[in-house]
Amino acid sequence: MKYSFIVPVFNRPDEVEELLESLSKQTLRDFEVVIIEDGSTIPCKDVCDKYADILVLRYYLKENSGPGPSRNYGVERAQGEYVIIIDSDAVAPAGFLQAIDDELRRQPSDVWGGPDAAHESFTDIQKAISYAMTSFFTTGGIRGGKKQLDKKFYPRSFNLGVRREVYLALGGFTTKRYSKMSLYGEDIDFSLRVYRAGYSCRLFPEAWVWHKRRTDFHRFWRQVYNSGYARINLWRTYPEALKAVHALPAVFTLGVAGLLMLLLLGLGLYAEGEWLDAQGLRPTDNMHQGVGMVFCILALLPLIIYTLLIFIDASVRNKSVKVGLLAIPAVYTQLIGYGVGFLESWWTNCIVRRWRS
Repeated sequence: MKYSFIVPVFNRPDEVEELLESLSKQTLRDFEVVIIEDGSTIPCKDVCDKYADILVLRYYLKENSGPGPSRNYGVERAQGEYVIIIDSDAVAPAGFLQAIDDELRRQPSDVWGGPDAAHESFTDIQKAISYAMTSFFTTGGIRGGKKQLDKKFYPRSFNLGVRREVYLALGGFTTKRYSKMSLYGEDIDFSLRVYRAGYSCRLFPEAWVWHKRRTDFHRFWRQVYNSGYARINLWRTYPEALKAVHALPAVFTLGVAGLLMLLLLGLGLYAEGEWLDAQGLRPTDNMHQGVGMVFCILALLPLIIYTLLIFIDASVRNKSVKVGLLAIPAVYTQLIGYGVGFLESWWTNCIVRRWRS
């Protein structure tokens, strides 16, 4: 057995069925699927039984421990030379495994990762969120891809492959908490240990999956907030985990806040000019109105340009004006949510704790 798909699952039987259906159509068949039911109250055992005669599939039920320990549990029981960590909300195109095999034959690698995309069946919000997470105009350039801002590629756990012996040598995924609410940051922790240990790691650009991500903006905010919060905690363990590009969402957040303050100041000056005009103080009110108008233009112009850029690019990429419109709140949620988490974690862990110590 050359490949083992490792799939941790928590209350997602419908998504597991979509994933297994896609794996049953792989053009390369030298693989097994290891499903780890992580203490679900809505199990996927019946779904797995449907594919027992179609796939080499093994199902394990265990107490809830989170995705990282569940992946470790699955890899320990896997039989493949390589393990492919994939999320239960992902769907693999028919040539996914063949693309991996082709890349490994062309240039062997200890660890790899692939990009993700939105499927036609996704909701418009899912497509907009996918755009926000993959666009070069957001943090898609930081996360890695054909056009990336960071020179090193750090695979994410929704689409990550590794030689099984390397995975075991590294101790698998950590159980350390990097954010207040969850284990966000565990895939970056794993990638950093890969580089520290001297293993090879690269992007397989053709080994992509359709990834559903979050289904509404509230859940999306929680996800990106936690990711931003985790980055500072990762930096405290791994100094190389924090680079200038990782602070871009925080800079964006502060920039937007500054522009909104400038807009309020401009509106205030303009309103003051109107009031002075009503009092018959013409020279003064003209100056106030002029300065207020300049401040409003300076505040709105960068936001308008960036918003139009996002709208046009998302509309063209998705061939949908509606997705382009939804991409605007998705992008602002992604950047500001991450930025707020990043800034809060920096303030809490780097400033407040230093004061208290």
